[in-house]
Amino acid sequence: MPIVKNVSRAVSQLLQSSGCGCGISIVPVRCIGVSPRQVASDAGFHSVTFSESDHPRVLITGGLGQLGVGLAKLLRKRFGKNNVILSDIRKPADNIFYSGPFIYADILDYKNLREIVVNNRITWLFHYSALLSAVGEANVPLARAVNITGLHNVLDIAAEHNLRLFVPSTIGAFGPTSPRDPTPDLCIQRPRTIYGVSKVHAELMGEYYHYRYGLDFRCLRYPGIISADSQPGGGTTDYAVQIFHDAIKTGKFQCNLKPDTRLPMMYIDDCLKATLEVMEAPAEALTMRTYNISAMSFTPEELAQEVQKHVPELEVTYNVDKVRQAIADSWPMNFDDRNARRDWGWKHDYDLPELVTTMFSFLGSDSRIAQAN
Repeated sequence: MPIVKNVSRAVSQLLQSSGCGCGISIVPVRCIGVSPRQVASDAGFHSVTFSESDHPRVLITGGLGQLGVGLAKLLRKRFGKNNVILSDIRKPADNIFYSGPFIYADILDYKNLREIVVNNRITWLFHYSALLSAVGEANVPLARAVNITGLHNVLDIAAEHNLRLFVPSTIGAFGPTSPRDPTPDLCIQRPRTIYGVSKVHAELMGEYYHYRYGLDFRCLRYPGIISADSQPGGGTTDYAVQIFHDAIKTGKFQCNLKPDTRLPMMYIDDCLKATLEVMEAPAEALTMRTYNISAMSFTPEELAQEVQKHVPELEVTYNVDKVRQAIADSWPMNFDDRNARRDWGWKHDYDLPELVTTMFSFLGSDSRIAQAN
């Protein structure tokens, strides 16, 4: 297959280049394979159901990112430590490696991923492997490979083995022609980033596999996610995490978005709770396969004012990154998540004041925060 070989060669050359300047470790790609299996036209797959005494066997891909470790911890408490396998292509820290099962899994290696699912009797798959918005724009070929080719492998394996599949989507799945305040579940989607395009593709492919083959596909459009457990990873909303680290370390924060840029945001605990809730929701309760979820919406200026209640001496300046600002200006200002609240009872716990207090309780116990208070 010369096309596949050419794409693989291009990605390999790109991986060897150090010119992207993104400052983030790039995912190594062993191969880019086309799925060898084809779903029969008359196939009828159905999600596995579980009794109270039985638990799903879970695999999380891209598990060393912002959400995977927290999700594994939550699911292990609920389903048992050995029923949740975290996977990635990077080496985990000791505390993560020894906290529960971890396995190497490259989503671009179809055969290896399929073996993992079969050998570990996986029934639920959470697919978190992806390059985020700003990083994806710096490395489009790699983002296309990871975000789209990897998704195709996961969809085929999930359909073949009757998995319940969760793939996260994002505010980045909308574009400048989408309604922004609020943005409903169903509206025009014309994103202008490879990350956004790949997520719209994931939404549509997952819905297609559901109606065509009976795949139990479930998807949530996440807002910007804020967590104390991870460093910023290349997303446009990462300023909302960086401000806390800078407030603690230096007392100075430079924001790369305009002060009045309003975006929907969510604390990670709410995000993980919503993810588990939608996966446990009865199939008959779901009126759609992809839902918006939201908790709060704020601007950099509003966040800075709330942070300064804890660190009054924090100095905030603005040095706008044109690429990230253009991305943010094409995204929703507020999410309409009424369908999620109606269908499966979604309800957030954290508003902006609770978010800021919680972040500092994790990050600032022996820092400038303690001194300021």
